[in-house]
Formats: sequence, structure tokens, C-alpha cells
Amino acid sequence: MPSTRISKWHYVYVLLSKKDGKFYIGYTRNLKQRLKEHNAKKNFSTKSRLPLVLIYAETCINECDARRRENYLKTTQGRRFLKLRLRGFLKDIY
Repeated sequence: MPSTRISKWHYVYVLLSKKDGKFYIGYTRNLKQRLKEHNAKKNFSTKSRLPLVLIYAETCINECDARRRENYLKTTQGRRFLKLRLRGFLKDIY
């Protein structure tokens, strides 16, 4: 049975739905496994929005910092930050 290694890092990530063009912002300790779960329809919030593509990720060594960052990115100001941060990428796809 393959080992699912959990990193000491904590990841805040942004997925882009190719179906509706909207972001999904989440947190995990195992980014690779979490992406597989999203695209395998194992997440209620995203299963109707497939396919999903990872477009941004941040790493933190502390879980509290990562969860605080996730909550910030979900605010109006945080979404504005993401759109500015990803403006080159978003310009190329829209």
C-alpha cells in the first residue's frame, strides 16, 4: 500500500474551475492528495464545478498562519489581492 506522506508544511491553495471560471480557496497538509480528491468529486463544494486547475499556492510552517491566510483570501479584500497577484495569468485566460 503506497504511503501518503503528510508534509510538515501547510498549504493554502486556489483552484480555478474551468466550468464556471470561479475560484475555490482551501487549506491542506497534502496538496497533491487534496487536488486528486477535488477532481475525483470527493468535495461537495467543487464536485459540480469540474475540472479544477491549481493556479496558486502558498506554504506556511504553522497551521494557524495558514488557516488565517485562507480566511483572508476568502474575504473581498483577499479576492482583490488574488486578482492583482494573478493578473498576468488571468489576462491570458480571459
